[in-house]
Amino acid sequence: MKKKFSQIAYRLKFFTLVLIAPLLLSWGPFGHERINRSATLALSAPLQSFFYNHVDFITQESSVPDLRKYTLNDNAEKPRHFIDLENFGVSDSLPVSLIEAKKRYNEKFLQQNGILPWYIEEIMDKLTRAFKERRKTEILFLAADLGHYLGDAYMPLHTTVNHDGQLTNQKGIHGFWESQLPEVFGDKYNLFIDNAVYIQDVSKETWRIINSTHMLVDTLLQADRQLKQQFPADKVYSIDDSGNPRKTRFNVPIHSPEYSLQYNHKLNGMVERQMRLAAAATANFWYTAWVNAGKPNLDDLDPAYQTKRNKTNLHRELKLFKHGKLFDIKSEKEF
Repeated sequence: MKKKFSQIAYRLKFFTLVLIAPLLLSWGPFGHERINRSATLALSAPLQSFFYNHVDFITQESSVPDLRKYTLNDNAEKPRHFIDLENFGVSDSLPVSLIEAKKRYNEKFLQQNGILPWYIEEIMDKLTRAFKERRKTEILFLAADLGHYLGDAYMPLHTTVNHDGQLTNQKGIHGFWESQLPEVFGDKYNLFIDNAVYIQDVSKETWRIINSTHMLVDTLLQADRQLKQQFPADKVYSIDDSGNPRKTRFNVPIHSPEYSLQYNHKLNGMVERQMRLAAAATANFWYTAWVNAGKPNLDDLDPAYQTKRNKTNLHRELKLFKHGKLFDIKSEKEF
């Protein structure tokens, strides 16, 4: 009886998420917001107080790069979110900086195949300068954006030409993996990460992230193919009252709760693990930019009363964080 009730509750939750919305963003607001918030809680004390004073901004701003990409249709923004590694050749021979990449490849090639790792390094340089010059607004905007791109770097389908399974007859898997699964199962994720550490070589670490993420592409695609061979074809997608598959506003079919549950199980925690790794990387990159800037004192960038007022909430959330949880984030659900 208890098992049957939990299944009913799960289905109700699933369909509630399906009904309320519909922008298909990378990791979705759910993922990006939690990545940035977890990263804030993993910072060391001097930097953490400043970031926590603005944690709501850093949390909500995390999805703005996707809004520039989809809502504003900013063409310059689009290649910043991905890299089609297969079209660049051996990663060991790739340009180190974005300036070098632009010298080697023409603008059309980069627009089509992405600049994600180079853009991460460019934002990192800008954030370091902003820290050094103690420019508060720039620090916050750049840090939030950097968290977004690092989140994208931990999403396997952002590293491959087969970014939506379109080459293997698996179209729709991109949004399914990075938005639908986190929003349906994310409240059970353990998002605790260790304290931020210094990165000795930012370029080397960026490419390590990209290459390790890329190694997961075949695993997630194969898991979907295998499951579809075993699963009843009419149960793969969520069906509307007319008997047709429910779809996002981008006309992508939404997977059924039964299929989502089985696929999530088959991935063995991959989505949760990548989200947690993205949060850890974000904290590490923020901390490294601050250290490279000379560890500037940021205390006087905010009124003393603001830091004092937030101290209690910070301590409460850190206690919650040790159990892998965050304060409730009021973001719009997509599925």
